[in-house]
Amino acid sequence: MPDWKPEIRRRLARLQLGPTRENAIVEELAQHLDESYAELLACGMSEADAYRHVRADLHDGGLLTHGLRRVERFTNSEPIILGTNRRTNMIADLWQDLRFGVRIFVKNPGFTLIAVMTLILGIGANTAIFSVVNAVLLKPLPYEQANRLVFLREQAESFGEEAVAYPNFLDWRAQQTVFENIGVYNGGGYTLTGAGDPTQLQGGQASADVLAALKVKPLLGRLYTNEEDRLGGAPVVVLGHALWQRRFGGEAGIVNRTITLNDRSYTVIGVLPREFFFQSRFDLWLPIGPLTDKETYQKRFNHPGLSGVARLKPGVTLEQARAEMRTIAARLATAYPVSNKGNSVIVRPLKEEITGNVERALWIILAAVGCVLLIACANVANLLLARSAARQREIAVRVAVGASRGRIARQLLTESVMLALLGGLPGVLLAQGAIDLLLKFNPEVLPRSGEIKTDIFVLGFTFGIALLTGLLFGLAPAWQAGRMDAHLALKDAGRGVAGSRARFRNALVVAEVALTLVLLVGAGLLLRSFSQLLRTDAGFNHENLLTFSITLPEQKYPQLEPQMNFFQTLRQRLRALPGVVNAGYSSGLPLGNNGWTTSFSIDGRPIPPANEMPSMEMMLVSPGYFETLNIPLRAGRWFDERDNRDHLRGRDLSKLEPIPRLIAGLNCIVIDEEFARRYWPNEDAIGKRVRFGPMADALRLTVIGVVGRVKMDGLREESNRVQAYIPYLQATVPDVRVTVRASVEPQSLAEAARAEVQALDPQQPIDAVKTMTQLRSETVAKDRLSLTLLGTFAGLALLLALIGLYGVISYAVTQRTPELGVRIALGANTRDVLRLVIGQGLKLALLGVTLGVVVALFFTRLMRSLLFNVSATDPLTFAAIALLLLVVALLACWIPARRATKVDPMIALRAE
Repeated sequence: MPDWKPEIRRRLARLQLGPTRENAIVEELAQHLDESYAELLACGMSEADAYRHVRADLHDGGLLTHGLRRVERFTNSEPIILGTNRRTNMIADLWQDLRFGVRIFVKNPGFTLIAVMTLILGIGANTAIFSVVNAVLLKPLPYEQANRLVFLREQAESFGEEAVAYPNFLDWRAQQTVFENIGVYNGGGYTLTGAGDPTQLQGGQASADVLAALKVKPLLGRLYTNEEDRLGGAPVVVLGHALWQRRFGGEAGIVNRTITLNDRSYTVIGVLPREFFFQSRFDLWLPIGPLTDKETYQKRFNHPGLSGVARLKPGVTLEQARAEMRTIAARLATAYPVSNKGNSVIVRPLKEEITGNVERALWIILAAVGCVLLIACANVANLLLARSAARQREIAVRVAVGASRGRIARQLLTESVMLALLGGLPGVLLAQGAIDLLLKFNPEVLPRSGEIKTDIFVLGFTFGIALLTGLLFGLAPAWQAGRMDAHLALKDAGRGVAGSRARFRNALVVAEVALTLVLLVGAGLLLRSFSQLLRTDAGFNHENLLTFSITLPEQKYPQLEPQMNFFQTLRQRLRALPGVVNAGYSSGLPLGNNGWTTSFSIDGRPIPPANEMPSMEMMLVSPGYFETLNIPLRAGRWFDERDNRDHLRGRDLSKLEPIPRLIAGLNCIVIDEEFARRYWPNEDAIGKRVRFGPMADALRLTVIGVVGRVKMDGLREESNRVQAYIPYLQATVPDVRVTVRASVEPQSLAEAARAEVQALDPQQPIDAVKTMTQLRSETVAKDRLSLTLLGTFAGLALLLALIGLYGVISYAVTQRTPELGVRIALGANTRDVLRLVIGQGLKLALLGVTLGVVVALFFTRLMRSLLFNVSATDPLTFAAIALLLLVVALLACWIPARRATKVDPMIALRAE
């Protein structure tokens, strides 16, 4: 028997109790510890383990207090206040709990590994998705006082939200009193020539006030001013950091150098910092003022893709800004009724504009991954409950020898938190790997993707969630331990406690199944939606199509004829390439890269009021465009080389303004089948005429063909606007999308196409070289990302629920081994035992499925905006997922059920 007295004396030395009282306490505690040691040995514990347990109890302040109180009661002495340094005792107790927890984990490596791996998956998935939500939704935009930045667009009475007309913007700026700065911007293509190969760039054309509102500080040089942002202003440019590094090698002397853009010289006055990002990563920024000599900027009914950005003055609220801009819009509607009647101004936070299209999806996915963590917690709680059952006698002995129930609960909670923290650090590493994979998957889907990282805030979230997780799944074992009857446990008669524990574990499994069903139903709905989306007929054949863009510099190709000749010659050269079936070009492409919207009326019918004027989606297309995309012809004919400007010969157009001169050659139009059905429902549309614009003397275009309807704005398109096409050989633009149909792998023709372009003009680059299949894939990238994430988490939840159900049924079989032995001895056959065990598991699964269906009916309603042609309460999906979950539950129960049929009655009864 170990000698406990020297250790007890060392513990009591600081109390200065006096020889008599100290000896009494030493004798009392030594006898108490001897009894504890003997009881542990009698329970089958090894001498080394028994010694460690008893010594741990000796260092427990609760046991020492227990001994002191017994001596005080027998000796009638004054009470002793134990522990003059409470903080020291707490630290010592915590250190003792940690060491004991480590010993428990090392002693049970299988249990530890399973629990930690479960937590790594749960915490890692939550950290990864929270990193995305934090960067995209929670963090303010990376601008000074970003909460004061707003986004502006026009609200047309008939068209809805639309771009800003430049003259309206000038009036906004002159009349407003609520903004420090207000500006407009759009994007444009620029060809950079000079040193190196010609390169197509995307430039941001913006008012000087846009950069002022964003409070950008240049890395080198300066930004352009309002003096430069005007008609006749100096041609200056500010380079983006990436272009500066990529093209100019990061030269500090780039400022004040001259570069050539679109065959025109520009002076570089500054370089933006690496971290600057504004919606699109423009390669460079130029003042928009010098561009406003173009007619598209001078008319109030022209909207050249402009959007507004402004910074609120201090103390001005968003509602005040909205009220003033509505007042200004009403004033303009009165002054300019033809173009502005019924128009208003949309003012919303800039952050909402940037993140609005993914906000709901990200919150839903964060909720889903939170469910996965809850399922992981339930699994670990089940493991700990099973583990605490195995430690029942140990805990009972510790209670019997003086450990308080609070002390036992604290020890168990400490072990739980240790487990969670062990899963936290690898969880961060897993999250970082998942983030890298996500960004590699398709970074363009997520706004602000460059800001996604595991920063201090995310690490704090991980630590907090690990701590909370540890407390969450540790409460159940700690609560059960607090309710334990030590005497019954030592007599091996704690069936009441075991029964309570079993009911709690069953409840956890039911919750796991319910949460899993919710996630699986969500993933199932997204899968059906995605399948419907992919099966959607876009109105053309996307296979074996190569596309690329060309922007001809207007300085080099200022007239219509040179532009037309360039593209017609290129088309002929492309069609002659081996492996090319056909080629065409257009001002845009279906599925998001389309043309523009304009108003129209039907010739021979009354012209409707301006606010009731219908609109159509327009696109300039070349001969061969429809054939190249395989857009079906419903009636009439497609455009061909006959549809040109020859009919204008001998007519003097020099006195016309640029836009009328551009469209003066138009005399024919091809419409889609919806256009024909809506305006000539019981007639032949061929030969009918359409007035191009709102004026009575507008051009009249004759319908020469009717084609199938095409998805212009993406596969999800729900636009009710009719579609129309005008011939490129009658009205041209300098930037087009070229399409090539191939009989070979289309990407293999990219270099040959580039060579043909540069054979016509060595300084002309091509850009955005992609197959139409890639473009189609990009249009569903957001849907694919949502499906991938939610599907992954649902699969993980299913795996965890499967493990949890298997664990509960397996444990139940172990607990019921004597009962099963008796049943088999009394004549129960294999089928009876299987029915008994599997029935128990399926009962839990059915309860979970029922609860899950109720929760899912609410949860899926939040997903409506993510679905396509699928109801949020689709009965087929609900039924299929419920059946799948029950089948999986049946498989989870099968293995322990088979094991139950192998119970030997003699062994089971002997053990009983």
